[in-house]
Amino acid sequence: MNAADEIIGRPLAQGLGEKIAILDGDQSVSFNELNAAVNRHGNALLKLGVSKGERVLFLLDDSPELIAAYLGTMRIGAVAVALNLRLAPKDLLFVIQNSACRVLYIHAKFFQLYQEIADRIELPPRVVLVGTPHHAGCLALQDFLGGHSAELESAAMAPTDVAFWVYSSGTTGNPKAVMHMHKSVVVADRIHREYFDVKPGDRVFTTSKMFFAFALGHSLIGALRAGATVIVLEGWPDAETIAKVVAQHKPTLLFSVPTMYRNMLNAGCPSSAAFRGIRHFISAGEKLPEGLFERWLEVTGKPITEGIGSSETVFLFLVNDPRQPQLGSCGKKVPWAEVRLMDDDDVEITEAGKPGLLAVRMASQFCGYWKLPEVSERAIRGSWYYPGDMFRFDEQGNWYHLGRADDMLKISGQWVSTIAVDQALLAACGDAVQEMGSVATCNQKGLTEIAVFVVVSPGRDEEARSRLQSGIAALPGFKQPRRVEFVDSLPRTATGKLQRSKLAGLLQQ
Repeated sequence: MNAADEIIGRPLAQGLGEKIAILDGDQSVSFNELNAAVNRHGNALLKLGVSKGERVLFLLDDSPELIAAYLGTMRIGAVAVALNLRLAPKDLLFVIQNSACRVLYIHAKFFQLYQEIADRIELPPRVVLVGTPHHAGCLALQDFLGGHSAELESAAMAPTDVAFWVYSSGTTGNPKAVMHMHKSVVVADRIHREYFDVKPGDRVFTTSKMFFAFALGHSLIGALRAGATVIVLEGWPDAETIAKVVAQHKPTLLFSVPTMYRNMLNAGCPSSAAFRGIRHFISAGEKLPEGLFERWLEVTGKPITEGIGSSETVFLFLVNDPRQPQLGSCGKKVPWAEVRLMDDDDVEITEAGKPGLLAVRMASQFCGYWKLPEVSERAIRGSWYYPGDMFRFDEQGNWYHLGRADDMLKISGQWVSTIAVDQALLAACGDAVQEMGSVATCNQKGLTEIAVFVVVSPGRDEEARSRLQSGIAALPGFKQPRRVEFVDSLPRTATGKLQRSKLAGLLQQ
């Protein structure tokens, strides 16, 4: 098998060659045109001597060039690795050295970043430069591809051969390379078809960048495999640019994250006619606040369908039924994944309502972290992946995310979820508060307590303080925050995830 064939071979076999595969501003690319570009990139890489299993890195914005080069890399049996566009110089140096990549595709607008670390690279890769100006020692994209055939036979790969990596954000150290196999992509379109009834002609827009697993899995891989059109947005997304893309290309599915949904609401985007034409809104990456869900439903008349996946699974393993979403839940198990809860003694929990450590097993899960065998062994136990998240499930089979295992607090002998505290207080405060985040702190007696950081909506200080005080009083005593800090913003990762460790650090200052 070959992952590239699994992704674009299916729509081509279905006779969709002339249908649009990618929309990028005023440019459209058909499946036939994409396949030809994939083959040219594959042939050009082979000409450079790239072999099976060798890594090809991409510091490229979302674009037809990124998609074609990514698929072309997998087609020849090499390993495709899209990089975070906001990497610090030290992190770019690390991933180049760590991956021992043979080729680096880089856009000219990011080339200065590469120049800062180029003289420290022990074995420099061949650099393919996209865009202008040209730089000495680099292969200009047009020259790199020039004269290469649009025909290429895919490398025959074993299902367990590595096809692509997803680098973690590296917020707690160096980035980790999450390795995925060719067989990982075979479930890619199931969520599109089985949950959202995606068909050829539908348009899928993911606001996250494609170096994130969420967008990689559900746009570049999943949407194309379903024969749908992928809408790409160059540049970092914000509410205004997302609204323009929606107005221009009229997506039928929108994948985004809670922070971006909140920003779109605050900007008034969902009330437009273009947003009303979107059939499904899907959220992952972080817990969806219940108040945000309710406000979105009120404005659009359509729910946000919440699910959860990870860089290690690429695709969602829990997701709500879009017709009957369960407020506050990540949904139920998808048919292509096994999910269970384990207690402190590594015994499966079968009792509804009891918190435990999540374990997942699915066809798309990773095969390990590159050059990190001990970390891999902790995460993969037997055939099960342990993400490090705490969950509970109810009697109806709905699963509820309680936070990272290290975000679960034992207070007065009882488990407390920081996420649950946040949700309760956000509901009490309504739109007087934009966001908040709870963390553990210790009192003078050395006992664990909760501190909460609050971002107040402009001009709503007095109301926010009053509603927050009432919300805290309504919580059970052991769940009540003993310290409240008002801040201008909360620290978040590039994907919008709250960085509770940084909040905890603020308490020490």
